[in-house]
Amino acid sequence: QVQLVESGGGLVQAGGSLRLSCAASGNIFNIKAMSWYRQAPGKERELVAQITSGGSTNYGDSVKGRFTISRDNAKNTAYLQMNSLKPEDTAVYLCNAVIVVVTTANYWGQGTQVTVSS
Repeated sequence: QVQLVESGGGLVQAGGSLRLSCAASGNIFNIKAMSWYRQAPGKERELVAQITSGGSTNYGDSVKGRFTISRDNAKNTAYLQMNSLKPEDTAVYLCNAVIVVVTTANYWGQGTQVTVSS
């Protein structure tokens, strides 16, 4: 059984920084892409950032230049460094990973709340 566990969310003032972590555990053969999504109340879930197993990255337009995604393959962990946070970044941040166990499947974490006060 595969689990994704996010941590690092919290309350921060506008202009501040937070670092989120997403740790995958279980009978994992290989992790392909790892991604962060976010969902604010009344809004659709949106892609924040994605990183492939080779380290290629992709960012949502609203976070480019402020957020940085990285991963430690040895620890099966992805990170999201969030700088210059804005109130509109307030959302539940969810980790997603494409993981090869016996077959390849998408897995989601439970989410971590990020609240940015103005």
